[in-house]
Amino acid sequence: MRRSAALLSATVLLLAATACSERTPGSSAPVPAAPAAAGSAPPVSPAPPAPASVQANELGSIPVLMYHQLSDHPASVYDRTPADFRAELERLARENYVPITAAQLTSGRIDIPAGAHAVVLTFDDSTNSQVHLDPKGDPTPDSALGILLDVSKAHPSFPARATFFVNSSPFSTSGSDKALGWLVKHGFEVGNHTLHHSNLATLDAAGVQEAIASEQAEITKAVPGTPVQSLALPYGVMPKPGSLAVHGSVNGVAYQHRGVYLVGSNPAPSPFDASFDPTAIPRIRSEAATGSEAEFGSTVWLDRLAKNPAGRYTSAGDPDHVTFPEAQAAHLAESLRSRARPY
Repeated sequence: MRRSAALLSATVLLLAATACSERTPGSSAPVPAAPAAAGSAPPVSPAPPAPASVQANELGSIPVLMYHQLSDHPASVYDRTPADFRAELERLARENYVPITAAQLTSGRIDIPAGAHAVVLTFDDSTNSQVHLDPKGDPTPDSALGILLDVSKAHPSFPARATFFVNSSPFSTSGSDKALGWLVKHGFEVGNHTLHHSNLATLDAAGVQEAIASEQAEITKAVPGTPVQSLALPYGVMPKPGSLAVHGSVNGVAYQHRGVYLVGSNPAPSPFDASFDPTAIPRIRSEAATGSEAEFGSTVWLDRLAKNPAGRYTSAGDPDHVTFPEAQAAHLAESLRSRARPY
């Protein structure tokens, strides 16, 4: 499966500067500061380091990694062994990547430490190898979720944060409602992948809206009140018109997505870059350095980003501004000039 050549040319979803108080799925709740002792000054958070000292570039590329099935015996390029999956997460942690959700990417509210690099972990098809809960309701250690939690525990600077794009009856062996409830409760994002993994280009406008809205209804029934902000296109294929991937309504169920994700083969631009299109965000398939189409896979791309660190997103530790080398100023989206902090 290759990235579809279809590009969205209709309605685009505008990326607005996000208020500092905004919280998105997957972000942690604010922790109240301990009260200051009587007569003492309130605690002051340390200022972030000088941008140049961490080579901050918040206009750099962000890898959006795509996972499907974990299997001891991979049957396709979309499968990875549990050991390979763990090794990739360990690599990301060692190289100072910090996971954010798809919704955090498109909100432009990327609050990660200075010097860290943003990465988005996405899971398609809601397979049982991704999320499997034991009889007590805890993730099993051999599931993708269990492995992610274990790596995060070993690397506290690598939080367990990801987006799961689901179809009908997700994670069925654990009970769909129970599994989705666990994810939402623990700060993960649940996104839409259509009810039956439909090729949206083969459907008329009504069919596209039915495929998306029906899955939206399943998600909100399982986890009431949870916003569904992100859509992953099955096969990476756009509907016609492409605006139907962003918003629509059928049978009283309306949907509105801040981000639409392709299959793709390359890192995504920064959400602050003028080239960023939230309605067609590329992703990178998790894959080893060799094999079918390995040049488009995660190992090769992570190697490239490691060899060209100036080209990847590196945080300045100040989410209220967009920090970048002065030489990159021409790439900043015009709407974000007021937040710019070039150096």
